[in-house]
Amino acid sequence: MKEILVLYYSHYGAVKQMAHLIARGIEQVPGVAARIRTVPEVSAVCETIEKGVPDSGAPYAGFKDLEECCGLALGSPTRFGNMAAPLKYFLDSTSGLWLKGVLAGKPAAVFTSTSSMHGGQETTLISMMLPLLHHGTILLGLPYTEPELISTVSGGTPYGASHVAGATSDRAISEEEKKLCIALGKRLAETAVKLAAR
Repeated sequence: MKEILVLYYSHYGAVKQMAHLIARGIEQVPGVAARIRTVPEVSAVCETIEKGVPDSGAPYAGFKDLEECCGLALGSPTRFGNMAAPLKYFLDSTSGLWLKGVLAGKPAAVFTSTSSMHGGQETTLISMMLPLLHHGTILLGLPYTEPELISTVSGGTPYGASHVAGATSDRAISEEEKKLCIALGKRLAETAVKLAAR
């Protein structure tokens, strides 16, 4: 069974929900499973050490998850048009994997959630693409053959799946956003299968 890593950081829960929708899309492809992982908060206090295992939800990601996956979906909320610090902190620690080319040739996709419609979704998605390009992944977006990409009045971009959570981060993921998350996961899994068959 091939596994695709769905790696995310979520503060209010929307990105976590998106991760599970992407996993649903991944698991629509025979022979592929989703491995869901998160990253710990970054402490503002130098002496504070995060627990090794989270109290609930997905386990924390380790380098082994990146080594064992056949593809990667990376998700983060937007922070001033950029990925959130906890995800960047984790990615900044992957130099050893980069030196070994662990992710080179693996398909990858990105997803995000913002408070407002024009809150930096596309720049956040691109910020997550940059380290993936340096790692040598094959980046996938959402093609306009997905009808929801045209009909959505909330999230959804050709760069990756997105969600508009609202000013208080309580807006539910729309039907269009859900379908685009699932489509992105399925496309990622289908591509991983095709690449593995080469």
